Amino acid sequence: MRLIDERSTAFRAAVAAAPSLDVPVPSCPEWTLFDLVQHLGMGRRRSAAIVAAGPADAPPEKSAWDDGTGAPREREALLAWWTESVERLTSALREAGPDRGCWTWWGDSQSPETSGAWARRQVPEIAVHTYDVQLTVGDPEPLPVEVALDGFDDCQFTLCSTDVAWPHEPAVVDYYATEGRSWRLRLSRDGAWAARLGVPAASEDPDPDAADASARGTASDLVLFFYGRIPLDSLKLELDGDRRIFDQLIAWDPSV
Repeated sequence: MRLIDERSTAFRAAVAAAPSLDVPVPSCPEWTLFDLVQHLGMGRRRSAAIVAAGPADAPPEKSAWDDGTGAPREREALLAWWTESVERLTSALREAGPDRGCWTWWGDSQSPETSGAWARRQVPEIAVHTYDVQLTVGDPEPLPVEVALDGFDDCQFTLCSTDVAWPHEPAVVDYYATEGRSWRLRLSRDGAWAARLGVPAASEDPDPDAADASARGTASDLVLFFYGRIPLDSLKLELDGDRRIFDQLIAWDPSV
C-alpha cells in the first residue's frame, strides 16, 4: 500500500507540473496527457471495484466503476479526481485484506488470484505511467529501485507466465538486474514459466544450463524495456544470445 501511495503521489506531482493537459505523450502514441490520466484513473477505479466484489467468475459490470461522465478536463478537478480514484482503490484493498480471492485476468499465470496480487499489480502500472508523464515534460526519472525490482518480478510471474503453448522453438531467457536480482523464463509447449535465480556465476564460468538469450540492466531499465519504453537495441541494456527470441516475446500475445 505504501508503494501505491508513493507512486500515485509522484504521478500527481508530475501531472501538476506539466505545461498543458493537451500535450502529447511520446511513449503513448495518440494520447494526450489528459488521456493518460483518465486511462490510469479509470483503471484504478475498475481495480477497486474488482477487489471490492470479492470472489467472482467475471469482473463487475462497467457501471460499478464508471458513471459515464469521464474525468474532468480542468486540471485541479482532474487531480482531485485522480486522488479519489486512488483512494477508492486503497480503501477496497484495505477492506479486503491481502488474501481474499477475487476475479483476475491472469488465472493461467503463476500469481495468485487475490486482492494482494491486485495490489502488487498496481505499482508498476502507476510507476511506468509516472515515467510517461515525466518523459512528456522532459524530465524522466528512473523507477525507484524497490519499485523496479518488485515490478519486474511481478512482470515475470503475472504477465509472462502462462500455460498457453509457446509457438516457437523452446527457449530459456535470463534477466539480470544490476542491483543483484535475476530471473529465468522457460518457453516451451507447456507455456512460459518464470523462476528467480541465485547470484549469477562469473561470465567466464561454464554454465551447463545456459540461457538462449539474456538481458542485463538496471531493474528500472528492465521494467521500462518490458513495457516498451526502451527499445530492444537500447544502449542501456546488455543483450546476449539469440535476440530473435526477444522479438518473438514482444510479438507474442497468448490471449489470441
